[in-house]
Amino acid sequence: MNPNSALEFFQANIGQKMGQRSPSPTGRWLDGTLLAAEPGSLTVQFTVREEMCNPARILHGGIAATMMDDLMGMTVFSLGLDVFFTSVNLAVDFLYAAPLGATVVAKSEIIRQGKKIIHAECRLTDEAGRLVAKAASNLVATSKGIS
Repeated sequence: MNPNSALEFFQANIGQKMGQRSPSPTGRWLDGTLLAAEPGSLTVQFTVREEMCNPARILHGGIAATMMDDLMGMTVFSLGLDVFFTSVNLAVDFLYAAPLGATVVAKSEIIRQGKKIIHAECRLTDEAGRLVAKAASNLVATSKGIS
């Protein structure tokens, strides 16, 4: 894949809901709005929907982790590499609650890009700028090519 074409795809979709545009089926379900796409970083805004909540009507930790894991994967995809990378670990800290109807923003960052392993981090904040959760992941190159 042309290294610029993947990033250009995201840059062309800034301000758009990712529902039908995301390369990830999970990303399509999350249906965030792409706010920024820079080399090694993506920013997406999500609205906390009822099906994303736990019984206390706050963002379920598993969904928060999914938001960040999916975004880190999309960020690696945006690098335009020739092979697919997959998460081998995910460390998440949950720090603040986001209630039903809240808007949260996830921002990813590639911390280190090696040939076989890429280390990425993501921060999820609420409208007041409070850190809702943060995650770190190592993604490893697979034998599956990008088509």
